[in-house]
Formats: sequence, C-alpha cells, structure tokens
Amino acid sequence: TGTNGKTSTTFLVESILEAAGIEVGIIGPVETRYGNHRERTVNTTPESLDLQRTLRAMCTAGVSAAALEVSSHGLSLGRVEGCRFEVGAVTNLTPEHLDFHQTMDSYLEAKTLLFRNFLASEASAVVNLDDPRAEAFLDAARGAGARLVRVSRRDGTPAEIQVEKAEVRLDGTSAALRLPSGPLEVDLPLVGDFNVENMAVAVGVAVALGIERDAIARGVASCAQVPGRTERVGAGVENAPTILVDYAHTPDAVEKLLRTIRPLAAGRLITVFGCGGDRDRSKRPLMAQAVADCSDRAIATSDNPRTEDPLAILSDVEEGLGELRRVDGSQLDRTERSYAVVSDRREAIGLALGMARPEDTVVLAGKGHEDYQIIGREKLPFDDRVEALRALARRSP
Repeated sequence: TGTNGKTSTTFLVESILEAAGIEVGIIGPVETRYGNHRERTVNTTPESLDLQRTLRAMCTAGVSAAALEVSSHGLSLGRVEGCRFEVGAVTNLTPEHLDFHQTMDSYLEAKTLLFRNFLASEASAVVNLDDPRAEAFLDAARGAGARLVRVSRRDGTPAEIQVEKAEVRLDGTSAALRLPSGPLEVDLPLVGDFNVENMAVAVGVAVALGIERDAIARGVASCAQVPGRTERVGAGVENAPTILVDYAHTPDAVEKLLRTIRPLAAGRLITVFGCGGDRDRSKRPLMAQAVADCSDRAIATSDNPRTEDPLAILSDVEEGLGELRRVDGSQLDRTERSYAVVSDRREAIGLALGMARPEDTVVLAGKGHEDYQIIGREKLPFDDRVEALRALARRSP
C-alpha cells in the first residue's frame, strides 16, 4: 500500500519472485495477470468477491504468490476482507483521496489497516523509514506482532535494507544496497529517483520472503517497463525530444518526478499536466506549484474532467503557476519561464511536441497507462502515448 509507487513496487516484486523460480500473479490498476492470463481492471483493488475469485483462479493455475496493490478505498470498503498477507509493505503517504477520507488522519488510519487487520500470523511488515509517517505504520506492525523489515536511503537509521548510493540516469539506475546478508549491487532499468525507493521496498519484500541475493539482483535487473510510469515514448524517432509519460497525479508524485528529470534534461523541460475533475480540489494548485518549480515551460490541460467544467479546474490549477508567466500557446516557445492553458489535451500534447527541440525533455504527467479521457459521464478513447507518437509524426523534418 501507499500513495505513490505501488504499481512499480509490485512489478519489481513480481520480477524478483520470477527470478527465484516462483509462479507469480499480479493485481493492480494496470491489469491482473498470471501465466498466460491478462485482464483489464476497473479498480486498483478489485471488489472483495472478484478478488477472491481471482486468487482462487491463480491457485488453480499453479500460482503460489500474488503481488497485490491495496488501496485506501480497498481497505476502508472491505475489498480485502478474507485476505491474510504474508508480507505487507508501505511505500509512502502523501495527500490523496481527501475527497473520500476528508482528513490526512483518516487517510492514514485507512492505510494502517493493512498491518492492523490483514497480516497473517508471523507475517512481515516492510516500512519505508524515510516517509514522515513511518512511525504510525511501525506501531501498527508491532501491534500485529509482525516482523519488521525497514528500508531507508538515509545514513544512521536502523534499517535492515539500506540504500548506500544510487546513480540515476535516463536509461536506468545503478544502486548499492546493504542487506542483512551483506552488500548487493543492482542495476534497475526503471528511470527516476523515486524508483530507488520503490526498489528498496521491493527488495525488503524479497528479504522478508527469504529470496536469495542473486535472484534479487537478477529480478531487479530484468523488471519490465511499468506502463505509464516514466515510460519513454518515441525513442527510435530521429531528432525527437525525450518524451516521458507518467501517471504522477498527486503533488508529491509530480514533484518527485520532475525533480528527478530536471538534472537529467539536456535542454528545456516542458511539462504537460492537468488535474482530475470531481476530485480533491486542494491538490490542484499544489501540483501546479511543483510543475512551476521545475519546468522551463508548462502547459495546463485537462485530465479526466468528468462532470466539472474543464476551465474551472484549470482556474484552480493556475493558482499554483504564479512563478511562471502566462502566455498564449503561440508565444510559449519564445517566452522563458512561461505557461499556456490549453483545455484540449490532444492539442496540448501537439503544442508541446511541436515546439520541442531534440535536446528537450517533454513530460506528459497524470494519465500514465490510462487509455481513456472521462468527459462528462463518457469514457472516451485517449492515450498519451498514442497521441505523442501522432504529434511526433506531424513534426517538420
């Protein structure tokens, strides 16, 4: 569980367990999969009966481990009733879903249910010590009698899994870890400083399960690209800018994403982003502030406006873009430290890629793996990755 990083962490756990020769299933917002079975999902955590049917089908197919994303909704609404986890893990906790939980205390209470109510006897709890609310999860784990596996990137912590150094590049990450069994060097194909934390949590899960060190290293190195998580698009197109599609849709996720990409960008950093409708309004200017802090150019656009007026959402977003100068889209390329408002997301992506130079980096934030746009009550086909490739094809040679 956690606000950000759940999907990447489950992909890493899956890869590590597969490297150890274990048949694995995975359940999350991208898909449910095991063996040759692939199924699109509706919720991050399926409804309780659907979840139990899926786990039963996995067992029947010979799957012996499942990596499951457990959302705060899934915990609060009883979707994981009947489950007992051998390992529970938490990545981080930052403001999200406050339209549902109302307060951060209530949100935290929901997340700690994983440790308090749903661990098996003699289970392990993996906790990221670097998160400000780690102590609440440690207390919940201790109360459940769980074995603690703590992870950290900071020196001087009592972590069982310590990240001693990490080199983040646009083609992946190299890291040195200290495990209870000794040092371990790993190469991670996923991009982003935040993925170092996700990797550390996944390694903590593997250590809790008794996975051998060489399998951990092989599993980390062979982890597949997580759809819509710092996913590179158009890498083979000549003279194309670097295009990264990411699901970041909270202030913390946007800030971590852009602060990672900023020093790696050879040219300008151009960010296209939006905020969802019928959701927590308070995070809109905070997301925009994170964009303004790190971007050379920004384009505020729509991201599932649902039943809200897209322009009203963008008005909230603009409150956080004060450090940038608002200009018309036609002037964006020529105006430093500026932003434009383009409510049509397809047009916004076209504007960004039309002005981007080969040395620039374009980040399309918010939708990630989603292949739809919710406008009103309609779910219309839309995929940032597809739109980016179409916009590239329209560029002048």
